[in-house]
Amino acid sequence: MTVNPSCLALSVGVGDGSALANCARSTPAMVDDFIRLVIVEDDLGLLDSLTRIMTMQADITVVGSYACTEEAMECADWQKVDVMLVDLSLPGVSGVDLIAAATFRNPRIHPLVHTVHDDRESLFAALRAGASGYVIKGTPALETLQAVRAVIGGKTTLSPSVARFLIEEFRSQNATKQEEGLTPREIELLTLSAQGLIYKEIAERLSISSGTVHSHIKRIYRKLQVASRVQALSRARALGYLEVRAPLGSSGDL
Repeated sequence: MTVNPSCLALSVGVGDGSALANCARSTPAMVDDFIRLVIVEDDLGLLDSLTRIMTMQADITVVGSYACTEEAMECADWQKVDVMLVDLSLPGVSGVDLIAAATFRNPRIHPLVHTVHDDRESLFAALRAGASGYVIKGTPALETLQAVRAVIGGKTTLSPSVARFLIEEFRSQNATKQEEGLTPREIELLTLSAQGLIYKEIAERLSISSGTVHSHIKRIYRKLQVASRVQALSRARALGYLEVRAPLGSSGDL
């Protein structure tokens, strides 16, 4: 059997000197409780360390360790991989592209990002590509092991710094939405609606067309993040745009 030398060189175990994953042969049969892991990391020292740590675990079998995307895609049998621990800053084809390619070949695989990048662009690119978790390099080995076991169980795992970033991003976007207040004209229109007026009556009162009233209503719904007249009036009262005791009027939608 012919062996690809470049793949074999990066598939040799460092703990006991045995081959961790020879891409020219099939992965040995194993019990269902074993996690079949591929590691892709261009820092060879870190690749060796990760491989050593993972092979010491009773419930993890390293079926391949590679220094770049090209070697991983050529050598790994993705149908026999459960979790992929992958760096994003790989030489050549990026880790994000590897995640996308691996999940295309095996939709059941759980990519776990292991990288120094915690910026918005890298994070969202990896998640969009199919990453199940995101662990920052420098995280204690025990936490990385826990992350590998968590994603195989269907859980999403994020380093604390990444989780904080996502929370801050959500709060920032939510605050931006709420900062867009209603205009005096929109408040006037809502007030008339609260009095029970329909489109045509509001249009006549304000000397505008029914189409213009409809456009105002759509903007009001978007700003208040609601989907009906009742919700709009309730939300407007809660935010102080309308008097709390103002009559609700008819029950029909605007």
